Amino acid sequence: MAREITPRDAGYRLAQGAVLVDVREDHERELGMAQGALGVARAELEAAPHRYLPGPDAEILLICQTGGRSLLAAEQLLRLGYQRVCSVRGGTLMWQAEGLPLTRPAGAVDEDFHERYSRHLLLPEIGASGQRRLEAASVVVVGAGGLGSPAAFYLAAAGVGQLRLIDDDVVERSNLQRQILHTDADVGVAKVESAHTRLSALNPRVTVEPVAERLDSANVERLIAEADVVLDGGDNFPVRYLLNDACVHLGKPLVYGAVHRFEGQVSVFDAGRERGRVPCYRCLFPEPPPPEAAPNCSEAGVLGVLPGVVGMLQATEALKLLLHVGEPLTGRLLHFDALAMRFRETRLAADPECPVCAPGVPFPGYIDYAAFCAG
Repeated sequence: MAREITPRDAGYRLAQGAVLVDVREDHERELGMAQGALGVARAELEAAPHRYLPGPDAEILLICQTGGRSLLAAEQLLRLGYQRVCSVRGGTLMWQAEGLPLTRPAGAVDEDFHERYSRHLLLPEIGASGQRRLEAASVVVVGAGGLGSPAAFYLAAAGVGQLRLIDDDVVERSNLQRQILHTDADVGVAKVESAHTRLSALNPRVTVEPVAERLDSANVERLIAEADVVLDGGDNFPVRYLLNDACVHLGKPLVYGAVHRFEGQVSVFDAGRERGRVPCYRCLFPEPPPPEAAPNCSEAGVLGVLPGVVGMLQATEALKLLLHVGEPLTGRLLHFDALAMRFRETRLAADPECPVCAPGVPFPGYIDYAAFCAG
């Protein structure tokens, strides 16, 4: 097992010619590293130590943030034949606490960025480059109610740079059981304004644009044209069909969510960018169900936490799409049964006869969606 030494002992050995290597990631070292240390991420060092170290007989000291990663890296180097390897106990935090000198890169360091998103930055799948990608991204959330509330909360917390919220409704007391963006003091206030206040307080780095408009055929393209991802947090079929058609036409991924009583659904419809390979919403529902078969929450009721679960799943899918990680729910419909606490999945195929997303089919234009859904 690799031996541990104190930061002061490490400093003395460094002065005597030992090689000190900081094995943290680049973004971690930006906040300061032990003076005299060489910065090489642990994975890079373990993969090719000969590129960075003088030889197997040299004295090698490894340091990280708290001592855990450097100890693991030291043990790996011992297995690779390096004979004089030690890990600095307590890492950079103890080095700093003992008053030993640190060096920082030239120029200003965005400490808020590093502190606020520190848990994202630790994930190799995200890291600093992924987090910067989120900051440059734009998401349109349609609806600031049951689904839009948790989705927008987590997208803002995650650091999505531009959030446009579209909703023409005002806060009612009956909303508060599930629409967690709003409080009792917001009753009578426009939902997008209440949401703007709450999200800006959560993360002032995010630009939140409230749009107090009803989405329709005349404004849909203007409102979603610049989005990287569109999230459907609406609660009615006309908006769902409108959003689907517009996203297919403009080539935007649409994150779908719906709730009913104790059950929810989530999917990603990306047929605009992958025609013929993945379905759109119309492939799943060519025609809307009759109103009596799909009453809204005000008629059928809904378990208050259910939109929270579904909205967070939608936020998860949006982040995956923005970061290009994982497997999105394209071609899959995820069902959630809150009473049974059970998830199941249905595979979806593109409809070759779909009037909107079939390959080679020109965009048919927008229709009277309210009349279409009224039957």
